[in-house]
Amino acid sequence: MSDTTTIYMPLLNEGTATWRPVTAERLGPDTFRVLGPKPADEEWEFGPGSVVRGAPRTFDDGKEYVVAVGRSAN
Repeated sequence: MSDTTTIYMPLLNEGTATWRPVTAERLGPDTFRVLGPKPADEEWEFGPGSVVRGAPRTFDDGKEYVVAVGRSAN
């Protein structure tokens, strides 16, 4: 059984910084495979199936979340 978690995906072309919580499969300590589905009306920086690096980011609510920050080299 895979280890799934929620990471936050940057949305493109929103006018302001916007993040979508998405389900991802944990592949390593900071590596995730983005799972779908993606809503048709959203443009994600990394689509379903992408393997991404995650990094902690503190949001305006003062809580820390893992966000997708780039494609993984693995």
